[in-house]
Amino acid sequence: MDAFFASVEQLTRPTLRGRPVLVGGTGARGVVAGASYEARVFGARSAMPMHQAKRLVGGAAVVVPPRGVVYGVLSGRVFDTLRADIPVLETLSFDEAFGEPAELAGATTAAVHEFCARLRAAVRASTGLVASVGAGTGKQLAKIASGLAKPDGVRVVSPAEQGALLAALPVRKLWGIGPVAESRLRSLGIETVGAFAALPEAEAVSILGGSVGAALHRLARGIDDRPVAERAEAKQISAETTYENDIVTLGQLRPAIEAMAAAAHRRLAADGRAARTVVLKLRKADMGIVTRSFTLPYATVDLATLTAAAQRSAIDPVELGPVRLVGVGYGGLSTVRQESLFPELDRTPTVDAGDQEPEPVPPSTVRGRDRADDGGARWFPGMDVSHPEFGHGWVQGAGHGVVTVRFETSSTGPGPARTFSADDNGLSRADPLGSLG
Repeated sequence: MDAFFASVEQLTRPTLRGRPVLVGGTGARGVVAGASYEARVFGARSAMPMHQAKRLVGGAAVVVPPRGVVYGVLSGRVFDTLRADIPVLETLSFDEAFGEPAELAGATTAAVHEFCARLRAAVRASTGLVASVGAGTGKQLAKIASGLAKPDGVRVVSPAEQGALLAALPVRKLWGIGPVAESRLRSLGIETVGAFAALPEAEAVSILGGSVGAALHRLARGIDDRPVAERAEAKQISAETTYENDIVTLGQLRPAIEAMAAAAHRRLAADGRAARTVVLKLRKADMGIVTRSFTLPYATVDLATLTAAAQRSAIDPVELGPVRLVGVGYGGLSTVRQESLFPELDRTPTVDAGDQEPEPVPPSTVRGRDRADDGGARWFPGMDVSHPEFGHGWVQGAGHGVVTVRFETSSTGPGPARTFSADDNGLSRADPLGSLG
């Protein structure tokens, strides 16, 4: 999918179409989760610090928080559409998958191109979103071709041209070559895939290591026989948040753990399985990561039990050092559930006896967190709202006692903006899925 997160925002909020949209956190440590092509022309991109992206784009930038529930629904529609023509899909993320249609084995380049064009048209018709499709003799070439097809296109790499295409690419384009491997190869004068492929396999192995070096050398030579297969079920379900200000006391850490346990629990409930192992992840201010796990005697979906297990793993930041990220994950997933006979023995207070009320948690940069529930302003930009007279909308701006709302959905076209008093009883929070129209 082309610029998936930003494209979904432009689809469901038509006023944003044609504008440079940045999806992600807005705090000091906010990161870009997605950037529209209008924003990319300025140099903005995913995984870039938000403050840097905003500086590159300038005053025209529109920053909205991620809405995972909307992306998930549209992702499901995309893959359902694809499965009508490709029964087996190997999904890589919300917006990317491999397919291997049996009828294309041995097909001409023209036939493959026509098939890909039909897929794109079907996705556009069912979702309103743009997909780019790449095709080749294996996953490596299909992945490269999809990048060459963007934006809004099809690229088929035929067997006759794949050798020349691979040879001319920078070695970093080879799937599996990261910055460390790239640096090692470049120090030896190897800068292209072709130069790497020209090495004897034994030398590639000596540079990059045993099985990895041999596998990458095969890919560089265009040999890629890995099958397309449905991905296995997730082994762990988790949620995490990076905070604008470091957490420095146990009183601040407790509610942060509770919030992440609840966020992960919502995903667990949607998954339909129960968890036995609870993992607490803490990233310190110095970027070091500490993880601790607690295994229950049975698999459960009880939120209080799972939260208590996460709290048992807490480490006082006074001893550990300032904490910038808190995450909770659930593992040991099973469809077999067993509830405790004595649940009160499984639970521990979320606040130590020596603590009084939990201290305020530093504001989150957003990753599934709801700032309106964190004691901040009632309304924030990008929030979905509704009004009995004007319908579904989203907050464009808020402050100084007023809130400006743009009323529109994917089916309305650009809608009107109206300003209300921040305490207007007619304005209420809304399910983000309402923006699908």
